[in-house]
Amino acid sequence: MSSTQPRPALRCGDRTLAFRRTPLVMGILNVTPDSFSDGGQFTSRDAAVAHAHAMAAAGADVIDAGGESTRPGANAISPQEEIDRVVPVIEMLVHGGDRRPRLPIPVSVDTRNPLVARAALGAGATMLNDVNATRDSAMVDVLRDHPHVPVVLMHMLGEPRTMQDDPHYDDAPVEVADYLALRAAALEAGGIDRSRILLDPGIGFGKRVFDNLAILKSIDALRALGYPVLVGASRKSFLGKLLGGAAPEDRLPGSLAVAALCHQRGVEMLRVHDVPATVGFLRVLDAIDHPDDHRPGR
Repeated sequence: MSSTQPRPALRCGDRTLAFRRTPLVMGILNVTPDSFSDGGQFTSRDAAVAHAHAMAAAGADVIDAGGESTRPGANAISPQEEIDRVVPVIEMLVHGGDRRPRLPIPVSVDTRNPLVARAALGAGATMLNDVNATRDSAMVDVLRDHPHVPVVLMHMLGEPRTMQDDPHYDDAPVEVADYLALRAAALEAGGIDRSRILLDPGIGFGKRVFDNLAILKSIDALRALGYPVLVGASRKSFLGKLLGGAAPEDRLPGSLAVAALCHQRGVEMLRVHDVPATVGFLRVLDAIDHPDDHRPGR
């Protein structure tokens, strides 16, 4: 496991996410009709809330709710449409209602729009996942107004609609790490404490198969910047290509292979669709790494 060890916990509103020997698991909640893997499955509030509770029961540490698809080729939607999709779900998860309890884990909002972020945080979300890495200065204003909300800064080449048209890097791991270091420094210069920042290399966002593999192999270079790292490779198209054209729902072997690498390298968080399988997989890996925890008589 990598020796780079950032701080031991992440404050999310009135809750704390403590980092541990295995990556924390962020469960993906797409409240969208067109996400690449599960678009349309959780567009109703009841279906989305039920799925979030199921992921929490299966061991997810945080739920990431998004109302806009950022799959390759996706078109942007209006802020109001995104708010209408995601905010009622966040309100129900955070506060409970309709005979459902409050979700027992933090809720993150996956958005690149400051208006949506402000509405979602106002509804009770306590983490922000921004594929634009707060390039919009208004997003920094939102973060200043919510001092106990951590933010994930993700690398993306271009915009979702065009990012896969013809991506090119001379050295993807270096370029991604340099970009995220600059974005993190800019955010700190804007008054956001370093302890609130996580970095995401943006697997699949404007990257070729080779780029994704090179970034994963060199993930230590990103961790060496000293921020917690989140990796979101779950069901991505590069895994489908490596698995002979497998459909998104059949890419679990590839997703778990990435989880194994991230566990080995000390990555702090994984963003996944398949929460039960990932949690169980990491539990067994951790048991193999630490057999004394399971010594008879303990």
